[in-house]
Amino acid sequence: MAMKIRLARGGSKKRPFYRIVAADSRMPRDGRYIEKLGTYNPLLPKDSEERVKMDVERIQHWLGQGAQPTDRVARMLEAAGLKDKAERNNPKKGTPGKKAQERAEEKAAKAADAAAPAEEPTEEAPAEETTEETAE
Repeated sequence: MAMKIRLARGGSKKRPFYRIVAADSRMPRDGRYIEKLGTYNPLLPKDSEERVKMDVERIQHWLGQGAQPTDRVARMLEAAGLKDKAERNNPKKGTPGKKAQERAEEKAAKAADAAAPAEEPTEEAPAEETTEETAE
């Protein structure tokens, strides 16, 4: 049985409240779970002790049994000092999305079009200077 330590959502609409649970990975997110291991209330301030409550002993028990924490629960465990910090690598994080890239290409094309006519008068400008020099 593939065990997960994950969040099960509760609370009403736009007022989320999560239970940290040990559940079979094949069960629905808010469905049947084996044991409740804690709670998470994202509406509380980040420095509040009530925001994340965990039964440390039971979590260690389930980790010892081979349960895998989800990404969000793993971050909570790292913050609590129960798990070593994992090195994360997201090379696509800094790259803009498709629409932003398209807008940048359009902007570059407009800038190139605007620069092309500006170059033509610069070629004519030296010719005008030569006529002024001869007039003096």
